[in-house]
Order: sequence, then structure tokens, then C-alpha cells
Amino acid sequence: MARLTINGKSHEFDVDPTTPLLWAIREQAGLTGTKYGCGIAQCGACTVHIDGQAVRSCSVPVSAAEGKKITTIEGIATNDVLSKVQKAWLDHDVPQCGYCQPGMIMAVTALLKEKPKPSDADIDGAITNICRCGTFQQVREAIHAAAKA
Repeated sequence: MARLTINGKSHEFDVDPTTPLLWAIREQAGLTGTKYGCGIAQCGACTVHIDGQAVRSCSVPVSAAEGKKITTIEGIATNDVLSKVQKAWLDHDVPQCGYCQPGMIMAVTALLKEKPKPSDADIDGAITNICRCGTFQQVREAIHAAAKA
């Protein structure tokens, strides 16, 4: 039995300890904002925070997340008020198909926590998520807007 704290709530899952965290979040907790993309930690669609750090949940076993604070896209708004990153995403029309956006928002949120005023080089180094729609220019604009908010 795995015990995980996701978005401030405790959950118990009867899963194999090697089960990827992504599947516990989606299939067991029912939080489907975190997406499956590639399954090899390359695309970033599955990005969540573990103790404040952005991680690709498809490559983290449930056993490695026990006892840690997990935050998903569903957990970053406060009292139904969008985070500054979520608001910037809407203000700058970032989403196209939207599939990669939860993971992208989670990666950006972690970046801004670490570097509140990132340079373009900081963004290039930290945001390695893939957007097949090619919204990277809007992403950069939204990151800079969120940093100023």
C-alpha cells in the first residue's frame, strides 16, 4: 500500500511500488490534468512537482514519491484563483491543442520559484517540454509576463 500526498490530500494506493507516479495520479487519484506523452521523460507532458521540484512523473516510481509533497496542475490555483503562470498563459493565448500545457505550466512554475526573473537563457535551459503545436514564442512571452506579475 503506497501513501502519497497529492495537492495537500493524503491518498492510499494499492499499486506495485514500481508503478510510475503518473499512473497513480491519473488512474488511482483521478487527476487527469497530468498527461501521458512519451513515457520516457522527454516531452514533459507529465510534469508535476515533488517537494517543489519539477519532475517527469512517467519516470518516477510511486515508491520514490512516498512521504513527499506532490503537486499537480490541479493543485496550483488557490481558492479557485489562477496562479500568475496560468493567468499569463491565458493572457498570451499560449494553448493551441492544450495537451502539453499542464506539464509546461508546472515546469514554468518551478522555474519562477527558483529564478523569479529568468533570462531567455534561463528559460531555454529549464523549459525543455515539447509543444507539438509550436507555441514556444507565446510560452516565452507568458513566462516573462508572469515574472513581472
